[in-house]
Amino acid sequence: MKIRQILCLPCMLLPWLLVSGCEKTETQSAAAPGGNRKQKLAFVSNNCSTFWTIARAGCDDAKKELGNVEVDFRIPSSGTAAEQRQILDDLVARGIDGIAVSPVDPANQTEFLNQIANQTLLICHDSDAPASKRVCYIGTDNTAAGVQAGKLIKEALPNGGKIMLFVGTLDAQNAKERFAGIKQELQGSKVEILDVRTDETDRVRAQKNVEDTLVKYPDVAALVGLWSYNGPAIVRGVTSAGKIGQVKIVSFDEEEETLAAVAAGTIHATVVQQPYEFGKQAITKMAKYLAGDKGSLAGGKQIVPTLAIKKDNVAEFQAHLNKLLGK
Repeated sequence: MKIRQILCLPCMLLPWLLVSGCEKTETQSAAAPGGNRKQKLAFVSNNCSTFWTIARAGCDDAKKELGNVEVDFRIPSSGTAAEQRQILDDLVARGIDGIAVSPVDPANQTEFLNQIANQTLLICHDSDAPASKRVCYIGTDNTAAGVQAGKLIKEALPNGGKIMLFVGTLDAQNAKERFAGIKQELQGSKVEILDVRTDETDRVRAQKNVEDTLVKYPDVAALVGLWSYNGPAIVRGVTSAGKIGQVKIVSFDEEEETLAAVAAGTIHATVVQQPYEFGKQAITKMAKYLAGDKGSLAGGKQIVPTLAIKKDNVAEFQAHLNKLLGK
């Protein structure tokens, strides 16, 4: 991957008081090693799920360890591409040195993301925008995570059966890749995918999608949630329908309700990412990159592995998570 070089070297030789007057390129350093000005970095999510609380803890720990950065943690309340665009525009207007973002709709945001990348360091986390000028992606291999979920679905349904998938939007790269991985793993099996129901990150709608599915397809064997809040929404929908134990559930991520349902045996398994590492690595590596260590974001993609959490290991995982969150 081509890395643009710093084009504004003359400015870097001026006193720090004058640095703010230097026009930034997409990879300009915020502060040279030993400089006094703190780097201004941002971490932007794609929705307001509690999943991001864990990523915030990683950002906070990176900030403490580095000591020379400020971190602006932004969560779009509506989870729309339009709101995310407003946030990114605001950050650039404030002179941010680097942004880590999970794009809501990367295919349609590419041109805009390129505009951002031309003004500041831009990386992606959680969901990639591979066609954009982002320097690197830090996060899950979502196709591999989908394959992992597919194996868990087959494990939950050894004799096969019909399944329905649920997600906020299939426009997001992570949703597309997870769905592709699941289809890949289930190909040739006795498991039949009925469809995918989207909810635009509306939790009320997410639960209603589950309830409607259980009415329309009374013989559905399993429900699969691709985004973090879909797990709890499925549990609530299945509970309201009185079908706990009758319908298998496989989900993603580690919301408290999800882990509690795994411990109770209501959810067969959940594929967890490591959002703490998304936050910590994104902030740490952007800071190093801006300070001159271009290798910190080398390779274009840096994968954080996923884990399969089931009843036999959920307690150990919960203890680890509580430690990360300082509970």
